[in-house]
Amino acid sequence: MTIAFKEPERQCATSARLEKYMRELDIGDVAQRSGLPVSTLRFYEERGLIRPVGRRGLRRQFDAGVLERLALIALGRAAGFSLDEIALMLTPGGPRLDRKKLAAKADDLDRTIRELTAMRDSLRHAAACPARTHMECPSFRRFLQAAASGAIGVRPKMPARRT
Repeated sequence: MTIAFKEPERQCATSARLEKYMRELDIGDVAQRSGLPVSTLRFYEERGLIRPVGRRGLRRQFDAGVLERLALIALGRAAGFSLDEIALMLTPGGPRLDRKKLAAKADDLDRTIRELTAMRDSLRHAAACPARTHMECPSFRRFLQAAASGAIGVRPKMPARRT
C-alpha cells in the first residue's frame, strides 16, 4: 500500500505579484479615490506625510492604506493643525495622537467659535438696528470700541496654508 502525500499548495510568482498589484494603487487611483489633485499627493510625499511603496513605470504606487492616512491628514487640516504638526502625529506604525495637543486645539476652536458667534450677532444687530445711523447705535459703538482695543477681529497671523 502506498501513501500519497498531498503537495502543499504554493502560490506561483505570477499570482503573488498579482495579489500585491491588487493591494497597490497608482498615484492616479489615489487622486481619484481621495479627491486630491496629484500635485497635492506629490507635495505630501515631499513633506514626508505619505510614501510610495514603489513605482510601476513612471507612476508612483501606494499601499491602499494611504487613503486612511490621507483622511487623517484632511481631518487634521480641517481641525486647524499645520502640516508640520500632522507630520509629527503620523508615524510609520500608525497615528500617534497627543491628547494634550488635541485638547488644546479643541480649546482654540471653542475660543474661535465664541469670537465668531459674537461677530455674527453684532453684524445681525447692525443689519437690523433701528438707529438712524450705525454710529448712533450704542451696541455698534461698543462693538467698534472692542475692535479698536484689539479684543475682536485681531488674530495672530497664521502661516499660509498649503494643501
